[in-house]
This record gives sequence, C-alpha cells and structure tokens, in this order.
Amino acid sequence: MSHIFHVMLLIWRAQRAALIRGTVLAVAVLVAGVALLGLSGWFITAAGVAGLAGIGIAFNVFQPSAGVRFLALARTAARYGERLLTHDATLKSLTDIRVRLLRGVLGLPFQRLARLRGAETMNRLVADVDALDGISLRLFIPAIAAVTVYLASFLAIWWLTDLVLAVWIVVSFTLGTGLVLLWTGRHALAPSRRAEKALQAFRIRLIDLLRARDDLVVYGRLPDQTAAVGAAETRLRENLGAVDRLERRAGLMLALTTTISAGIALWLGGALVARGTISPAQAALGFFAALALSETVQPVRRGLADLGRMLDAARRVRRLLPTNGVAAVPATPAAPPRPEAPALEMSDIAYRHPGAENPVVEGFALSMAPGEKVALTGASGRGKSTVLALAAGLIQPDRGQILVSGRPLRDLPESQLRAEVTYLPQRSMLLGTSFFDMLALGAPGLDESDALAALEAVALSSTVAGRGGLHAKLSENGAGLSGGEQRRLALARALLRHPQLLLLDEPTEGLDRPTAIRVLAGIRDFLPRATLLIASHRKAERDWAERLIRMV
Repeated sequence: MSHIFHVMLLIWRAQRAALIRGTVLAVAVLVAGVALLGLSGWFITAAGVAGLAGIGIAFNVFQPSAGVRFLALARTAARYGERLLTHDATLKSLTDIRVRLLRGVLGLPFQRLARLRGAETMNRLVADVDALDGISLRLFIPAIAAVTVYLASFLAIWWLTDLVLAVWIVVSFTLGTGLVLLWTGRHALAPSRRAEKALQAFRIRLIDLLRARDDLVVYGRLPDQTAAVGAAETRLRENLGAVDRLERRAGLMLALTTTISAGIALWLGGALVARGTISPAQAALGFFAALALSETVQPVRRGLADLGRMLDAARRVRRLLPTNGVAAVPATPAAPPRPEAPALEMSDIAYRHPGAENPVVEGFALSMAPGEKVALTGASGRGKSTVLALAAGLIQPDRGQILVSGRPLRDLPESQLRAEVTYLPQRSMLLGTSFFDMLALGAPGLDESDALAALEAVALSSTVAGRGGLHAKLSENGAGLSGGEQRRLALARALLRHPQLLLLDEPTEGLDRPTAIRVLAGIRDFLPRATLLIASHRKAERDWAERLIRMV
C-alpha cells in the first residue's frame, strides 16, 4: 500500500487546493443525501401523525418541504461541482505524473532501454497512469468524505434523536461496511491483477495482428494470430467477469449490512418511542438516515474491486519516477576541445553487462586522431556495439578512462556531449509524418537544402523524390520504406547533427555493395573533418576504413 500512498501524495501536492475543494463538496453531497432522506422520513411521519391526531390543518408543511427541495437542489449542484473539481484536478495531476514518468523512462540504463519495445512500453505506461485515477477518485476522497459524514451523522442523530440510536446506527454501519470492504479488497487483488494482465495481452496481440497482417498473410500465419487474439479476449472476459461477480457479492453484503443496521435502528426507534424518549417522527429520521448512509461506501466498493490493478500500476510507476528531494547542481561548462589531443581515447576499458558473469570488454584500448576513420571488426558478441555505447557515454565502464578531445567523457555536460558526439545504433526510431519531419528531429531549424544534401549523401534523394518529395506523408516509423531505406534515413538524420565524433553500428547493413560504397563515401563528403568509428561486419566498410581493430 505504500506505493498507493506515494502516488496519492504526488496527486495531492500537484492539485492541493482543487482537491480540498472537491473533497469538501464530496462531503456536502453525502451530508445533503443523508439529510434529505432523514428529513423526508421525518416529514412524512410527522405529517401522518398530525393527520391521525386531527391536527393536520395546523401542521406546517411549507418549511420541511422547502428544506427537502433545497437539499435536493444542493445535492445535485454539489455533485456536479465535486465531479468537476476532483476529476479535473486528478487528470491534471496525472498529466504531470505522465511527463515525469517519461523522463524517468528516458533516464533508464541504456541496456534496459534497448530491450524495451516502444509500442508495448507506451501502452503499458498509458494503462498504468489511467489506473491511478481511481486512487483519488474511488479510494481516498470517498473514504475521507465517508468518515467525515459518519462523525457528522453521529452528532446530528444524537442531537435530534437519542444517543443509543446514534451509537447503533454509526457503529454498526461502520463496523459492518468496514468488514465488507476489507473482504472485498483482499479477495479482489488476484482477479483484478489477472484482468489487467489479460487486457494488456489482448491489446498487444491485437496490435501485432493489425501491424503485421501483410506478413502474416504471406506466411500463412494469419489464422494462428487471429486465434491467439480470440483466446486473449476470452481470458480477458473471464477475468473481468470474475471482478464483476466479486463486486456484486460485495454489493449484496453491503445491502444486507444496511438492511440489518436500518432494521434494528427502526426497532430501537420504536422502543424509544414506546418509552416516550423520542417521537415517531424522530424515530423515522434515524431509520431513513441509516438507509442514506449506504451511499457513502459505493465508490469505495468499486475502487477496492480494482485494488490489485491500482497496486501494480502504482508500484511500476513509482519505480520509474525520477527521485525527488535532491537539488540539481548546475552543470559547469567543460573545457573546450584540445585540437592536439586524440579525438577519442579509451584506455584499459573493462565492462560487464549487469548480471553477467564474464566481461564483454576487458583491457580494451583505442586512440583515434581527429578525422580518422576506424572500423571495429570481429564476430558477433565480441563487444563492438558495447564499445560504441561506452564511447557515446550511454553506459559507464567498470574500469578505465575515456577521453573525448582530451577531456574525460564523464565530465562533459549532457548537452555538450550530445553536440559533439552522435551515435547511430542498429535499431533507430523514425518519428514524424514526412521525410522532412523525421530529419528535423536531429536538426531543429532544418532548411530544405540541408535536408536534400544529407539525403544525397546517403543515396536516398532519388527515393524521396520518387515518393513525392521531402514533405510526402509517411506511415508510422517509416512503414512502407524498405529496411535499407529506413536505415539510411536515420543515418541522414545523424549526419545533420554535424558531430565531431560519429559512432555508427553497421551503417550499411542491408545495402548492396555499390550502394554501400556510395553511402560510405557520402558520409565522408558530408563530414570531411569528423572522426568516424564504426562497428563493421562487411568488407565494404573494412575497405573504407583507414584502420581496423579486431575484437577478440
């Protein structure tokens, strides 16, 4: 539960004033409901008693009826205001949490980010944040309002009727509903968690079906994937049905609690009337007030039925949120590059992947002169990509030192490091709706002439022209382009950064040899003074490099 309390604290801090006003209105809604039903019961009973006594002509019906109308209108207005304030404040708080959550994801270690599936991760984050709205709207605010109304009802019933009646109504209702809610929360954990997992599985399989439908048709696997989506939907419906059944059982037990509490309250009221302690109208007030108290627990019941989903979502979100409470230290500008120093120098580098037994890089050393072209060669798994990630500052070595133009890489501010060093991994995302948008991500303020020059450098200008030009609309992540075209478009975006040190992981993968040779020549033409370090598997890349370093 600590994760839920932590998230609620974040929501409360972000929108404290609005949530306080919304909670006050939630209390007002419940108070008006209890008062409305209690006053109505008193009014009907008192009017009936006056009629039986033959003094109905003298009974003032105007003030109670006016009170009933006022409470009905006040309850409606308070309900509207409460929903408006609490939902608006909660959604604004969750917007802030969503932004902080994305920042936390971006701050994850490079290896973990590389393993994430973009669409799946985003779907998971959106679902988790959506689940958090119930923490304030269906748990904390209704619980605070209910406790407040119980105390107010105890005092009001004591004042208007009798202490015995007040104690029974509030204590029996509090204990009875408390036990039911505890039972609901305990038994709802597993089914609500299973329902959420089933929902995510259904979404992922459906998205995979829609995005890969052409390939599935080609390979004859469309019926299998369709069946998998259907099976996921069946599991989702079964688990949602289990949650619904649990909530209905909780509703039945709460109805029985209300019936028992109100029934005994009516019996106590009748006994007090017989003793002459209170009037029949006062006994009716207590009975109807007990019935009205059932409204206080309905939102909490729905929230507890979804408790497992909220607990899991709060735990995942809290783990990804950036830590607070540490003041950021302004970054001091690093020393300017030293022209006489090596562009990149790595000495006695050792690195082991988290959880691995053996190091992937051990005792590695490299020194590159400014403008030099170097290719890392060797079999897969020998650490070529790891060396590039180390040189880019995405991961830190377990041992050794990395210098960029004579300065320790770890001392370079992030903005300065990214301005001087650009890394293109094997997998790249293409964000935007056109060629120009995708290129502009790497160069804000890009003009068309520079964009066309970068496309020409990677042998992609004719392809772009054939598809309608720079501003032609493209599908998500460049869908519709071949793998080689997507790769070259990402390379053009990297070139537009104009880095001093460019790190490329198999830049011509998927290209025929003539195109690969043309692209490699275009990289040097576009960046004539840049230092280039590539991880290579191809002869064209090895022939292009001025020096080879074999990883063993």
